[in-house]
Amino acid sequence: MTISGIITAIIIGAIIGALARLVLPGKQNISILLTIVVGIVAAIIGTLIANALGVGDTPGIDWIELILQVAVAAVGVTVVGSLTGRRRS
Repeated sequence: MTISGIITAIIIGAIIGALARLVLPGKQNISILLTIVVGIVAAIIGTLIANALGVGDTPGIDWIELILQVAVAAVGVTVVGSLTGRRRS
């Protein structure tokens, strides 16, 4: 992976993480930094799934890949939020 690929992954990960938080109902108890990390991991996993399904490289915008990435990120934000979320007294 090149430097530009890493920078792109961080930017896309931040966007994917933010989109995941938007599609989830209610408040998520997860930090912004952790959301970005989850988004980066989700972007990579979503891309791998899209490639395995044969829809990772299509003409134009890869909508199916994007939907997969956001879905994986939403699951990731939910799981990480439940594991690391702030406890209420």
